[in-house]
Amino acid sequence: MDATRLRFGRFGQFGRSGSRSGYNAHGEPHHRNITSGGARAAVFGISDGLVTNVSLILGVAGAHPGGGIVRLSGLAGLVAGAFSMAAGELVSMQAQRELLQRELQIEREALERSPAAERGELVAIYERRGLTPAFARQLAEMMMRDPQTALETHAREELGIDPTSLGSPITAALSSFATFAVGALLPLIPWLITHGNGALVASIVIGGAAAIGVGALLSAITGRSIVKGAARQLLVAAAAAAVTYGIGRAVGASG
Repeated sequence: MDATRLRFGRFGQFGRSGSRSGYNAHGEPHHRNITSGGARAAVFGISDGLVTNVSLILGVAGAHPGGGIVRLSGLAGLVAGAFSMAAGELVSMQAQRELLQRELQIEREALERSPAAERGELVAIYERRGLTPAFARQLAEMMMRDPQTALETHAREELGIDPTSLGSPITAALSSFATFAVGALLPLIPWLITHGNGALVASIVIGGAAAIGVGALLSAITGRSIVKGAARQLLVAAAAAAVTYGIGRAVGASG
């Protein structure tokens, strides 16, 4: 591997890395699968499952029905929400994947039809990034020698697309289903064991602790303040639960 390739990465991205190792050209770690769909779906899934079901359970419990009604409502919310999240991820990820594949096909045809023009575009990109004209032309010619490398380079440099990470709709759907179910199950656990005020208080405690944990985890992944992330997630869950509980109390009292 020559010095130019070492400096610019596998696909010649100036300032970015094409390495599969998870590190950029400066040795900095990156989450290379963060846009693949599965991780994103998991993050949204567990957060949505927790907020949705803790709100639903407390809203129904606020009307003071029997424990069986609350339990049934929580289970229905878990199942319906998990399938809804999975279906939404499957459809949206498939649409996104097909759109990106269409863009890649357009770029592939352009490379076959007008290689000189595409080479000129790559030269212009490298020059805008600070390379000398001679070095930009040399690098562009090197990238254009292999059709697959040329396509991957143009996809990244012009379109911002990583052809190797278009995302898997099935992975995103399964991830979303599983994590939503986990998040929705947590505040439901007390109602599977007991009922009444004891289950209500336990749901609030478990929901609050889970919200703090989810917020802290998201902040750790994104490199933000763990305290702020945990507090934000707790505030969102508490606000949603308080509103639905108040509605449940009002509707239950009027009925």
